[in-house]
Amino acid sequence: GSQSGMSSSTNADEENKGPQIVYENTYQLAPKDSQKFPTKKAEDIIKNTFLTHLLDSKYNSDNCKNLTAQITETIKTQVKAELGSNNRYKIVVLVIIGSNEGQGARVASRCLWYPKYDRFAQFEYHNESLFAVGIVYGVYYE
Repeated sequence: GSQSGMSSSTNADEENKGPQIVYENTYQLAPKDSQKFPTKKAEDIIKNTFLTHLLDSKYNSDNCKNLTAQITETIKTQVKAELGSNNRYKIVVLVIIGSNEGQGARVASRCLWYPKYDRFAQFEYHNESLFAVGIVYGVYYE
């Protein structure tokens, strides 16, 4: 009894969705000139975000986890807004914040890359208490 009632409500839900939208392949293999990754603008976005959130900040390991996530999301949102809604770039943002105690630090990453279309932007910030590195990858997908 109860199973048939459940399946009929599921069928009613499916009928109310309307026609299914089918997308066709665009076969677009390269970005249009107006859709190229804005490397300089992305660097400016990282710089401005770092200066807004980190200027004269003191390193605190408890706050840095949330701060890193907040900065990452801000950068990603602004870069996506700069690209517009009709772009074909996958945006990956990497932000590292650490304590500045005179040590050296290197940040490296590896990925599959098509240098003709894929781009990245980076910015480094440091004060007496902390250092931060921000990298935005724009990976074009077909």
